[in-house]
Amino acid sequence: MVSVTKIFHFEMAHAIHGYTGACKNIHGHSYELHVSVASNKIYEGYFPASGFVNDFKELKKTVTSAIIENLDHKLILSRNFLSANSSFSTQDNLVTWEEEPTAENLLVFISQKLFNIFPAEIKLVKLKLYETKDSYAEWTA
Repeated sequence: MVSVTKIFHFEMAHAIHGYTGACKNIHGHSYELHVSVASNKIYEGYFPASGFVNDFKELKKTVTSAIIENLDHKLILSRNFLSANSSFSTQDNLVTWEEEPTAENLLVFISQKLFNIFPAEIKLVKLKLYETKDSYAEWTA
C-alpha cells in the first residue's frame, strides 16, 4: 500500500478537567498534525494518470476546511471544566466539548470528521498529532 501524508500546523488552547498536574489550567500548544491517506484500489505497478494517490493540494484544501479552520486559535474546554470555571464561558474563541480535549480525544474528533469526507477511492489510514515536539498521539485505521 502506498500512502501520502500532508503535515498541518495550528495553535490551540485547552485545559484538562480533573487532571492534577499543570494541564488542569488553560494553556496552549503549537500542534502538528500528520494526515495520511491511501487509495482504496489495488494497483500492480505504477499509478495510472495522474499518477497520484491523492493530490497534496486537494488534501490540504480538504483538511484545512474540515479541521484546521475549526481548531486553529480556538480554546477547547469540556462541559465539566466550564461547570467548575464558569468565568471562561464567555470567550469568543471557545469551543465546548463533552469530552476532555486531550491529544487522544482530538484525534478521535479529527478521525470522525475526516473518515468519510474523501472521495470514494481515497481512505484515511493514519493520523499523528504532535502536542509538543517530542510527544504525540497516533490514530490508525
